[in-house]
Amino acid sequence: MANSTDIKDVPEFERWQDVLHLLEQSCQQKQLDFLLSALLTFDEREALLARMNIFHELIKGDRSQRQISQMLGVGVATITRGSTELKKLEQDKKQQLQHLLQAAVLNKSR
Repeated sequence: MANSTDIKDVPEFERWQDVLHLLEQSCQQKQLDFLLSALLTFDEREALLARMNIFHELIKGDRSQRQISQMLGVGVATITRGSTELKKLEQDKKQQLQHLLQAAVLNKSR
């Protein structure tokens, strides 16, 4: 039995970097699907998928926010929040995100 001096008063994972490290480890061990399925509810996974699609569509610029909303089945306010977050990114970060999303689309079609 552990005594009271062995118990930490702070959580083991305190920083965003801790989350990223765990995700990297799970990728290396080919357990990312397991980890994200365990950590996120179905609704949270769907919200993440929607956010990816929102960013992808906004970056492409082919559709209005209303069209994206209808295509994805989410509210216009959800698209607006995504647009607001995208606008906060510096241009080089926005391009980096665009390349990541485009690479994911290309890899998916293979």
